[in-house]
Amino acid sequence: MKTVTVTSGFRITLPREMRKQLGLRPGKKLTVVAKGGVLFLIPWRPMRAYRGLAPRVNPAGLREKKSCRG
Repeated sequence: MKTVTVTSGFRITLPREMRKQLGLRPGKKLTVVAKGGVLFLIPWRPMRAYRGLAPRVNPAGLREKKSCRG
């Protein structure tokens, strides 16, 4: 496990080993998710790349609900 520091500009540097392992290059987009006090950085891929990842999961209710404006 590696430790990184948040700079005054709210930036972090990912360790070289992790960048190489994930194939990250400058300009690569990451999706950032905060859940239960944990930050997840997920290499961005188009949704169609995830097709078939979880074949038995019911997708109903997995998307964020749209806000209702009354």
